[in-house]
Amino acid sequence: MQTLILTLHVVACLALIVLVLLQSGKEGMGVIFGGGNTSLFGSTGAGGMLAKLTAFLAVLFIITSLSYNVLTSSRKSDDSTILDVKLEDVQPAPGAAVAPAVPAPAAPAEQKSN
Repeated sequence: MQTLILTLHVVACLALIVLVLLQSGKEGMGVIFGGGNTSLFGSTGAGGMLAKLTAFLAVLFIITSLSYNVLTSSRKSDDSTILDVKLEDVQPAPGAAVAPAVPAPAAPAEQKSN
């Protein structure tokens, strides 16, 4: 099942890239790079078809992304993690001396101003 979803995801991704590159711009920066008024399907030819197909592939891309994420993350790993480790309370042995706390370092002597 994962292989099918991953394959469909890659195909949708590649088709989406091709469809976005086929669409013409809105006469903005495209003119600077030689975009002009001509396109493969005429001035207003297949804009509607390309837009609908792009929207369909975008939805398919999102659905396959989410479903693959759900399928791969739903497995619980048998490996131990640091979060699963229970810490033990360490009790000092009876009669053992407790080490004194380290005293704070002494403040440096003040310098006299002349």
